Amino acid sequence: MKLIVLGSGTSIPHPLRAASAYWLETGSGRALLDISADAPHRLAAERLEWMKLDAIWISHFHLDHFGGLAPLLFGLRNAPQVQQRRQPLKIYGPVGFVEILRAIDDSNNYRLLQQPFPVELREVTAGDEFEFLPDLTAVTFSTPHTKESLAIRLKDKGGSVLVYTSDTGYSEALAEFARDADVLLCECSFPKNKPVTSHLELADAMRIAQQSRPKTLVLSHLYFEWDGIDLAKEAQRFWPGKTIEAVDGLTLDF
Repeated sequence: MKLIVLGSGTSIPHPLRAASAYWLETGSGRALLDISADAPHRLAAERLEWMKLDAIWISHFHLDHFGGLAPLLFGLRNAPQVQQRRQPLKIYGPVGFVEILRAIDDSNNYRLLQQPFPVELREVTAGDEFEFLPDLTAVTFSTPHTKESLAIRLKDKGGSVLVYTSDTGYSEALAEFARDADVLLCECSFPKNKPVTSHLELADAMRIAQQSRPKTLVLSHLYFEWDGIDLAKEAQRFWPGKTIEAVDGLTLDF
């Protein structure tokens, strides 16, 4: 699997960090994990094959994770690069995302689902198992962020595992869900003194790492409070494992 960070930031504009989006590529397809409003143009900036995108995962309905879906579909419908495409695009997300998407579509007759190729929409709930890409299975888990928020655990046919928490508060059950992942892509919004319980600060994220023991921990969804701080060095104070600070354009092969 190959993971490329398209957006390591949050909803607050930052000169170096776009909002949440991650490109995942396997031998059987290409997918997005979350799709902020920044994501469509970040795909192009990274020279990725956005016109061949096979699947999209939506973790929850905050705009820095969901706000780029309608713009991407609008762009695809008009893009000359996809007029000969016939393979379906599958979009997975929590219960309610289809209603939101259709409301946006109806607001100006955008015809977002009238593509040259089939668009398949599937709503999932916590604990659902499904095929995200061919040879890539998914399991979901409810996280303490919003009522619909879901983490996802992806496993390929070779046994490699990626867990993406998306936004979340601290949860021992989430740490168990992420146990022994090859890559744990975990939010870490604040260095300390987080203003809300529905996000993680560094100590919270490292408690999850201590319990789940990933081979590689990637900390993302970083607010401006992280600017000027060596995140990986700070993480070593809590956990001796491999910790990487997500930055836009970071690529991991595993």
